[in-house]
Amino acid sequence: MTSPTLLPADEARAARETTATASPPWETVVWDDPVNLMSYVVRVFREYFGFSTERATERMLAVHHEGHAVVAEGAREQMELHAQAMHDYGLWATVRKATR
Repeated sequence: MTSPTLLPADEARAARETTATASPPWETVVWDDPVNLMSYVVRVFREYFGFSTERATERMLAVHHEGHAVVAEGAREQMELHAQAMHDYGLWATVRKATR
């Protein structure tokens, strides 16, 4: 039995899928700070991540009550872009390996 022939696009997709499943996901974490208003944090989450008002409020309340909240999960490079965007909005954010 022979293996299927992969076209160049199929090979690239297979390599991406293998890399994606082999590497653990990363998280963008937003941390509580004494400066930004809760309404501003909700606005940032809605504007940047496209969260609904309910989801943005839920994540903001986690930041407020628990000290931090995971706002995105995925490839490390994308999470670093999200963290930088949060910094541009004046929020404190970090990137870490997903704990699950």
